[in-house]
Formats: sequence, structure tokens, C-alpha cells
Amino acid sequence: MNVTFDFRGKTVLVTGGGSGIGFASSKAFAAAGADVVIADLSDDNGQAASEAIRAAGGKAEFRKVDVAEEAQVIGLIDYIRRAHGRLDIAHNNAGIEAKTVPLAQVESDNWRKVIDVNLSSVFYCLKAEIPVMVKQGGGAIVNTASAAGLIGGFNLSVYTAAKHGVVGLTKAAAMDYATHGVRVNSLCPGAIDTPFLAQLPKPFLNRLIFGTPMTRLGQPEEMAQAVLWLCSDAASYVTGHALSVDGGTVLGGIGTRFDDLLDAAGG
Repeated sequence: MNVTFDFRGKTVLVTGGGSGIGFASSKAFAAAGADVVIADLSDDNGQAASEAIRAAGGKAEFRKVDVAEEAQVIGLIDYIRRAHGRLDIAHNNAGIEAKTVPLAQVESDNWRKVIDVNLSSVFYCLKAEIPVMVKQGGGAIVNTASAAGLIGGFNLSVYTAAKHGVVGLTKAAAMDYATHGVRVNSLCPGAIDTPFLAQLPKPFLNRLIFGTPMTRLGQPEEMAQAVLWLCSDAASYVTGHALSVDGGTVLGGIGTRFDDLLDAAGG
């Protein structure tokens, strides 16, 4: 099924737009006619992403930004306001992985870094983006959280805390600006087919797939379609929502599946 969106005349910001879900989102918005600003910490990824979009006939530019630094976020939004005159849509997507260890073994430096990049950055972005949108009469924002923002992640206390924070921050922002024409939602992906997962040992990857009721990894393009829907007029009455796009991961019930045991027993 092909779903089409029309974002012609819209200025869109995608943080972490140089790779993974962010790149898929950037490509999808550009294909739908938007003028896309890709913000990324990686020069190589950001430049390659913007060049690929332009080569395909879309409009995109790259700005190197560390979203964990509030001053840089303020500078980015100020640039967009001056260069484009408006900011219609923001996909606050930048984030990093955390070390997978039990909570008592988490290093405090790792806690601070993951919280800074995965949660504080979303606060900085919202704080800078919302006034621009309010002044122009409205806008749409999607913050990338995670399935781990809705359930507990094993040996993922820092990441889980940060992503729960993103979901809560999204709801609070949506409440504050619901009467100002600014809709704020969060995307909660499950296990997505990204370079990070591709590096996992096969038994680990198989366990992720086994824990997903649809028994497959999600594709970045599927996440992008959800983001575009949340930012489109089709979702005009949706705000403060944490949208699970996870193949059923947060449904639970993995303990009721005996497929692997039956297979091992020849049943």
C-alpha cells in the first residue's frame, strides 16, 4: 500500500537526520515536497544524507549541531527562522544507545551522557521550536522515544529512563500548547533494522525478533511513514500521543510463547 503526503511549502527540521530513522524521515519529508533541514553531529552522515536527497530531486540542507548543547540548538532554530522564515514541523530524533548493564553497574558519566543526548536535547529543541510555531500560528512536532519509553528494558535503566522522560515531556508540552495550534507527539519504535542492530550477534538479533509478535524487524521507512502521518492534517486531532510502531513489542505476553521450546523438543 502506498500512502502519499503533501508537505509542499513546509519547512521541516530533522535532528539526527543523517542516518537510520532520521535519514528515512528526512527522505520521506523531502519526497513529499518539504524543504528539509538535517541536523546531525556527524559531518559525513549529514552531508551524505542531504546530497542524496538533492540528487533524488528533493530539497535538503545540512547543519552540524550537537543537540545536547542548548546554545547550539538555539542557534539552529534561529538560523531556520532567518533563512526560511518559518518552522512548520520538527522531528526531534537525535539519540544514542546506552551501555547494557544492570542499574547498579551504570557509570554516572554514562547516565549523564545518555540523559543529555536522549532527553535534555528534546527539552532544548522543544523550548526553541515551540515559540516560533506559536508565533506563526501552529506547527507539529514528533519526538522519537522508544518502546523502552513504555515498558522496562532489561539492563537498559538509563535508556529506559531517558525514553520514559521523552514520553512524559511530550505529554506535558502537548498540554501546554494544545490551544496554540502546536501538536506534540512521540514515536515509540521497537527493534528497527538499523546499522546498530546489524552489528549484534545473530542469537541476540534472533531474540529481538522472537520478542516481537510480528516476528520481524521494523524498517526505518515504516517509522518515517508514522512520523509523516503524525505531522499531517490526517492527524489534526492527535496530540500528546505515544505512538507504538513496534510490531507488537509492548503488548507483552512473550512468556506465553513456547515456539522455541516446542521446536527444540520436536513438538
